[in-house]
Amino acid sequence: MNYQCPVCGYAGLQEPPRDLESGGSYEICPSCGFQFGVSDSDLCIRDEDWRAAWIESGMPWSSVSIKPPPAWDPREQLKEVLN
Repeated sequence: MNYQCPVCGYAGLQEPPRDLESGGSYEICPSCGFQFGVSDSDLCIRDEDWRAAWIESGMPWSSVSIKPPPAWDPREQLKEVLN
């Protein structure tokens, strides 16, 4: 089962980003680079602030080892979290 990144809308996360019992998953979104449990909990960065910075930087694919899906369109992906 895949989960969606609440920051950028990427729908390929392997774990739920956050859990009420254990907090962040520590998974790094390959699309926007947000690490759940670190970027938010340890560094106190809000989803909205990371998203704004990612958009401002041109929405690059973040992962070096995981390639983007074919025909990846970050603008379409963002619609999932902005609507």
